[in-house]
Amino acid sequence: MKQIEQIASAENFNAISVGKLNELGDYVLELGPDVKIPGKVFGGAALNATGAEFSFQMFQPGTETGFLHTHKQHEELYFFLSGNGEFQVDGNVFPVSEGSVVRVSPNGRRSVRNNGTTPLVMLCVQYRGATFTADDAADGNILAEPVKW
Repeated sequence: MKQIEQIASAENFNAISVGKLNELGDYVLELGPDVKIPGKVFGGAALNATGAEFSFQMFQPGTETGFLHTHKQHEELYFFLSGNGEFQVDGNVFPVSEGSVVRVSPNGRRSVRNNGTTPLVMLCVQYRGATFTADDAADGNILAEPVKW
């Protein structure tokens, strides 16, 4: 089974690699003895992330999540990086493909499937919903010091 590679870390950052996106199928997420999800890897813990979680997932042609799910507090953003498929939220089914982005609120009953002929690859970012404010939008600081490579 494939493992996340640590690239670099220091006091204010961590960097990892999950590898090439076409090799995501080498990962298997084990949620229990009878629940194994091929092609999925979570990365938040490997980065020591404190405000969000993320996962990459590859669906081979003809495969799907296989279940609907919701969250108690977490909103999710799904970024589709390659392939074609369908997304379902609360019974609404719509096409997704490279460049599609879907936001689902915590209570949205969601699932995804690959009805295409090539792997469907997505990045999912999970975070606590209803927390971003106008102050957050102005949180960045551009520093006066020059960038040195």
